[in-house]
Amino acid sequence: MARIDLELAHSYKPNPTQDADYALLPLKMTFADGGAYALLGPSGCGKSTMLNIISGLVVPSHGHVLYDGQDVTHQSPQQRNIAQVFQFPVIYDTMTVAENLAFPLKNRGVAPDRIKARVGQIAEMLEMSGQLDTRAAGLAADAKQKISLGRGLVREDVSAVLFDEPLTVIDPHLKWQLRRKLKQIHHELKLTLIYVTHDQVEALTFADQVVVMTRGRAVQIGSADALFERPAHKFVGHFIGSPGMNFLPASLVPQAPSAAATVGIRPEYVALALPGAPGALQAEVVQAQDIGTYWLVGARIGDVIVRARLGVDAGVPRIGEKVWLGIVGQHTCWYGANEELIEPAAKEAA
Repeated sequence: MARIDLELAHSYKPNPTQDADYALLPLKMTFADGGAYALLGPSGCGKSTMLNIISGLVVPSHGHVLYDGQDVTHQSPQQRNIAQVFQFPVIYDTMTVAENLAFPLKNRGVAPDRIKARVGQIAEMLEMSGQLDTRAAGLAADAKQKISLGRGLVREDVSAVLFDEPLTVIDPHLKWQLRRKLKQIHHELKLTLIYVTHDQVEALTFADQVVVMTRGRAVQIGSADALFERPAHKFVGHFIGSPGMNFLPASLVPQAPSAAATVGIRPEYVALALPGAPGALQAEVVQAQDIGTYWLVGARIGDVIVRARLGVDAGVPRIGEKVWLGIVGQHTCWYGANEELIEPAAKEAA
């Protein structure tokens, strides 16, 4: 395994002159040895470009890539000793499960006894021990992708294992099983894992640290709790959560610091309040949806619809009713004109 340091930018255009010309804007980032990371963001945000630069499939147009302090910017994936798992299974249909798993080790001249032991270990982790002698051609898509995952994990000497949306072709009800398996394998093998996805559930349940990306920028790196509680950028608040964070113009909130352009509050933290209560604003209910375990209520404050997740016993208001909603409190976030979080010290200075 390896510590991976990036200090780079990348453009697929020969002479970039503006931010829009870059697939990856200038960044400096470290992936710790043995860490589990996810690169999360919408299509076109730069996450696959970053993964391919890490692997050696793409050479950055500016900057460098270090593995354990060694410059590998111009080395191939083979020279970097990388294992990569792609969106669609990469296996040999004419081989058995065992032969597929053993193939990367045979290519490197690993002793037969060690190959057998390692293949057995990985097959047990993937719950495929009973299918080792089955030809891959007859297996379902999820089983084939498990083989592909196993081929990436079977080598003990890899610098890192990289996953490029590996669960896209898997049925939704099977995804949670494979995510659970990957999490278990990471804890057992202590591999450096980097996982690309556009699915926040996949990212937040798999990774210890999530890199949230938008428009070629890594706008926040943090744990699931940090991304939810203190989004460092408005995009993170919008992208993480279901539904995402509410945003109101700071002009609607008397308590807003002078530097704030926008107020952010998660629907989970918006609650019914007494008229005129500190931090509360008056609103008109325009939506009320029964989700089963909670009500999702939409209420208009000025020209903004604020969503609130209210408990089933909260006394859900009727559409058209005027209510007071708690907006300002310990979970409120304040954002400047650059869409970045204003930290408490900055708020006090303002």
